[in-house]
Amino acid sequence: MIAGPLAPLEDLLRSVLDFFHDSIGLPWAWAIVALTICVRILLVPLVVRQIHSMQSLQAHAPQMKEIQKRHKGDRQKMNEELMKFYRENNINPMASCLPLLAQFPIFIALFYVLKDFADHVPDNSSLSWFGVVPDISEPANSHWSGYLLIAIYAVSQVSSTFFMSTTMDKTQRYLLLGLPIFFLPIVIRFPTGLVLYWMTTNLWTVGQGLVTRRLAPKPKLPEKRSSRTAPKDDSDGGADGAKRPPPKPKPTAGQAQPRVVRRKKKKARR
Repeated sequence: MIAGPLAPLEDLLRSVLDFFHDSIGLPWAWAIVALTICVRILLVPLVVRQIHSMQSLQAHAPQMKEIQKRHKGDRQKMNEELMKFYRENNINPMASCLPLLAQFPIFIALFYVLKDFADHVPDNSSLSWFGVVPDISEPANSHWSGYLLIAIYAVSQVSSTFFMSTTMDKTQRYLLLGLPIFFLPIVIRFPTGLVLYWMTTNLWTVGQGLVTRRLAPKPKLPEKRSSRTAPKDDSDGGADGAKRPPPKPKPTAGQAQPRVVRRKKKKARR
């Protein structure tokens, strides 16, 4: 049922892999890495929208929390007010999920491509990777190197989730961080090449998150003030508008304070 609609996408992915292997001369495993990089480059516009959406949600988080607090007892009213707030401020909360949703059909199509990949390539073709992974078309649990890739996949998945879910609720964020553990029994049965694709995707996301954190402007936090904090001096005067004399300059360490000479009072003559 899934393979039928995705047949054109399967043919496209197979043609891209053939191009990287036959025309450029990359091994099949590195052709999968190159395919992953091409997919991530094509998804850059969606990633930019995702980053802008996350920044917008972070900037409007106090107003949204106020709406949730105001309509805490009426969930329907709270959702209506939140949707109205999203429309007024041009916020699309689903934009943060667009890159993941766009990759899902590619992931499924690549699964069917690699499932019988050994039948597609010539008999003398090498399906190994770095000489460690013997066959990228075999399940990951068929060799010890597959478990190594699974471990790298789990670490990279947690790291990518950490960088791309900074504006989520804590409960949702912890849930996403723990999902790779629950997916391991399923992922370990996938073809090793598919694990290689997803591992490369996660590593790309981690690097993308590091660059985004360095380039994105940090939000300015309001200055913390206490009862002992002196009010800021205005250039023209105080809060009442009256001009105040400039403060006397404090003597530096090298300057000695002027000596005060006290004169003795003369006694009055009798």
